[in-house]
Amino acid sequence: MSEGKQKSAFKQFLERKNILFSAKRYGIDALGAMAQGLFASLLIGTIIATLGEQIGSELLVEVGGFAKSVSGPAMAVAIGYALQAPPLVLFSLLAVGSAANSLGAAGGPLAVLFVAIVAAEFGKAVSKETKVDILVTPLVTILVGVLFAKWCAPAIGAAASAVGQLIMWATELQPFFMGILVSVIVGIALTLPISSAAICAALSLTGLAGGAAVAGCCAQMIGFAVMSFKENKWGGLVSQGLGTSMLQMGNIVKNPRIWIPPTLASAITGPIATCIFKMQMNGPAVSSGMGTCGLVGQIGVYTGWLSDIAAGNKTAITSLDWVGLILVCFVLPALLSTLFCEILRKIGWIKEGDLKLD
Repeated sequence: MSEGKQKSAFKQFLERKNILFSAKRYGIDALGAMAQGLFASLLIGTIIATLGEQIGSELLVEVGGFAKSVSGPAMAVAIGYALQAPPLVLFSLLAVGSAANSLGAAGGPLAVLFVAIVAAEFGKAVSKETKVDILVTPLVTILVGVLFAKWCAPAIGAAASAVGQLIMWATELQPFFMGILVSVIVGIALTLPISSAAICAALSLTGLAGGAAVAGCCAQMIGFAVMSFKENKWGGLVSQGLGTSMLQMGNIVKNPRIWIPPTLASAITGPIATCIFKMQMNGPAVSSGMGTCGLVGQIGVYTGWLSDIAAGNKTAITSLDWVGLILVCFVLPALLSTLFCEILRKIGWIKEGDLKLD
């Protein structure tokens, strides 16, 4: 009987602290908020820095660098906000996010997700339970978060790097199969809460493999942006097409079938990029994992053309180069994803509202 009372008291405590163990809160609310935090830091920072590099503005490059440097804290605070953490917990998550993102390396965003959730819930549990809340709440939140990050973030980073090794293995295959595998894998990584850009940068993923990576990322971003236009209109088109397809992760958790159309599209555009147009990423490797985010992927391909011309490896930018870039990055992802999506809508696998962003 006493055990039952203890369970009831613990349940009441969790309710009072607004701690709810649910797939929706962690897999949809927190994940969706984290995607926004990532966009408001790393992705927008990369866009600003790339723009600065192209127009020769050191100021914009510096501004972009500052934005990218706070990606961990930004994601952690976004997660805390989604979990309805009180102010002291929310502010303490800045340090937690920084630690998890740094220790997680290529898997930084995924590490931040797990670590920030644990730290936030512990912080909420002790919040306003003592007379020295100003000391106890941030102390518990930061200690739990950083210690948990030191324990699990490196392993999460290693798992993310394993994904990178798989990509490197794929580049050793024939261009057709490599185009499919790299495009699909990097595209999926872009939508997942791991950093496809960091993976590509760590592996120096350039050349044909980089071109396939760009194709896969574009298929996810443009695919989700266009096939969800009915639900999200122009705001969704821009936020996903020029921002990140990670915004759909919450919806993917609810209905994984919505991921089929852009993934199938990437399996088609990847080998088209490598076998037909010979599209290569000879710009910065990080651009291989950016897709159409701020058009960083396309700018990377273009700067690669210029570098090849300067090095004597390419005589000029041809019309075929431009046609390939436009088809692979924009036209084909839009058409293929929409086609596959309509098929799935007709058979009932995708329903009205499944792609709606909050």
